[in-house]
Amino acid sequence: MPDSAEPSTDTNGNATTRILLEVIATTVADAQAAAQAGADRLELITAFGEGGLTPSIGTIEAVLDAVRIPVNVIVRPHSHSFVFDAHDLSVMLRDVRAIAAARAHGIVIGMLTPAGEIDRDGLARAVDAADGLPITFHRAFDEARDLPRAFDVLLGFDTVTNVLTSGGARSVLQAEPVIRALVAQARGTHCTVLAGAGLTVDALAGFVAATGVRAVHVGSGVRVGGQSGAPIDADKVARARALLDAAAGPRG
Repeated sequence: MPDSAEPSTDTNGNATTRILLEVIATTVADAQAAAQAGADRLELITAFGEGGLTPSIGTIEAVLDAVRIPVNVIVRPHSHSFVFDAHDLSVMLRDVRAIAAARAHGIVIGMLTPAGEIDRDGLARAVDAADGLPITFHRAFDEARDLPRAFDVLLGFDTVTNVLTSGGARSVLQAEPVIRALVAQARGTHCTVLAGAGLTVDALAGFVAATGVRAVHVGSGVRVGGQSGAPIDADKVARARALLDAAAGPRG
């Protein structure tokens, strides 16, 4: 599965564009449950309650061995800020190289300047360390001062293929107009808007219809009781997959 929506056909042979479903995983059990229930891709993290931090290399290797769908791994050394000093960046680059060597599908990373701009230099160094792996710029994006301008900056990086965003809101469900505008801005480029944060299974169909987004990212919304510390609820993942397939509909 590539990093963007993939053409396919429905049961009647009509062309459709599959809406990508990315699920947060923190353990091997999470990864297997999500993959078996229909997730297209995983974002592997630890410390869910802190917004996601870099998992151990042992966890990364074990998850890569356990599933066949793409696994993107977050690189975030702490939850203090998205403004990283030289020591932080050094750690992050080591982690990027280790994750690339482990043969993960991609890197999830993000960094800002103190002025709320994309940290171009830090990102360029991460891209270099990733050695061609696709990059998802994570929700550091939502703290940028100007989202359309920040998106334009990210479009200047060929390997940044996804931008994970809630549209600058606490929940993506509160930012449908912003997401719709970002989707329009991304149209015809190499970069996909990956909408997430606060997205529930019940809200999926309406959200996709309202925004035109072709890739979604879910975490607590597909866990038991909607709790970040609970296991993946495979039935919720399967329901999300079915709803997205129905929402994709025939193309043309």
